[in-house]
Amino acid sequence: MQRYIDFFVEKKKAKNKFVHLKMIFKRLKALFNPEIYHGWGKSKKYFEGWYFKIVNADETKAFAIIPGISMDLKGNQQSFIQVLDGKNLSAEYLKFSADEFQPNPNKFEVTIKDNYFSKNKIRLNLPTINGELEFKNNVSWPNSFLSPGIMGPFSFVPFMQCYHGIVSMNHTISGKLIINNDEVDFTNGKGYLEKDWGNSFPSAYIWMQSNHFSNPTISIKASVAKIPWLKSSFVGFIAGVLIDDKIIQFTTYNFTKLKKSFADKNHVEIELENKNYKLTIFAKREKATALASPILGFMDGRIEESMTANLEVILYDKKAKKIILQDVGRNAGLEVAGNIEEIIT
Repeated sequence: MQRYIDFFVEKKKAKNKFVHLKMIFKRLKALFNPEIYHGWGKSKKYFEGWYFKIVNADETKAFAIIPGISMDLKGNQQSFIQVLDGKNLSAEYLKFSADEFQPNPNKFEVTIKDNYFSKNKIRLNLPTINGELEFKNNVSWPNSFLSPGIMGPFSFVPFMQCYHGIVSMNHTISGKLIINNDEVDFTNGKGYLEKDWGNSFPSAYIWMQSNHFSNPTISIKASVAKIPWLKSSFVGFIAGVLIDDKIIQFTTYNFTKLKKSFADKNHVEIELENKNYKLTIFAKREKATALASPILGFMDGRIEESMTANLEVILYDKKAKKIILQDVGRNAGLEVAGNIEEIIT
């Protein structure tokens, strides 16, 4: 009898070891592929979400579709889909069970009940919005072994409050959605896709993005935030300008310096400079809409986002000694959140 008991004990140990190794493999794959799900083995104090921005061709409709999952300190879990109507200044937060959140461990592919999300397609079946959109000509942030995605080497730093990824700086859209019983054609529209994961958004941050410039291939994303780590904190920043099929990067880890970070009730200004380029962004704040945001894993916080801001962008090439981009980005996403005094320079 003892022999049979020992056999089953050893079999269970082998199974647990296999499950553990499988979990490690999933986490390693996610580490080097920021767009896919990172929460394997997480059961509390964790969130992960993707931000799909979609704007139709005539720029009369602008939406953000945000699927994700959240887990609080006690292990209560829920998946969700937020829908932000940027033109009508409205938002809805739809809750689903955690079991209805199904990620693919090998690529960015997530289903939440009857809704599907990937870098090339979304399919929605919600009370007020349904249909399917396809994304083409996606422009990803450069990815390498030592610098996987926009976080660069910070991707390997443990215990950070929030991690960030860019899935597509710019892409074209085809397809239609039925929104509040009206058919909206997004064909030839433009999209943008990013994501966040961790336990909370920063206590103070500025985030902005636009891919509607005079030249339709140009896109910009920039953010400044207070980054807590261990018992200290620092002001971190990441920005990228897609121009001439190249993403010019402004990051903490490529020796860019934050020359200015300012925000008040009316406008925002960011200035970044490295050895090759200088980037200046002026933004006028517009009316914003409240969105749910993560605090210690659960979506209990509130942030304000506008999708109708304008970004005046000036990009100066220091080697060529000339301005290579001076334009205004339309339909810009803009968030100014928390105690901004912490990141004003």
